[in-house]
Amino acid sequence: MSNEGNRRYLTYIRDAIALIQARTQAGREVFLQDLDVQDAVLWRLQTLAEATNKLSQALRDQHPEIRWRAVHGFRNIAAHGYLELRLDLVWEIIEAHLPALKVVVDEELDEMRPS
Repeated sequence: MSNEGNRRYLTYIRDAIALIQARTQAGREVFLQDLDVQDAVLWRLQTLAEATNKLSQALRDQHPEIRWRAVHGFRNIAAHGYLELRLDLVWEIIEAHLPALKVVVDEELDEMRPS
């Protein structure tokens, strides 16, 4: 994949994380009770997960601290195993894993900025 392709997907991932963070800023209890927030967040997590799978292998290899396979695997769970989806685990993703992914995405996009 070209740098431009990686840049497009990284930008989408960054924007999706920002939308998820904005929609969940009211906290865990609101997320667990508000179906509209859940729907919006789950949709963004699915598309974000799909976008991570489109990143080049070389880029993913540079960041072994991110569990890329697990990120993409969430997309399959959300899309196909929705009856077994546990919102407490989704909240854990939002709270614990998205910030680490955001750091990596921001670093990569900063490196791609023209000097």
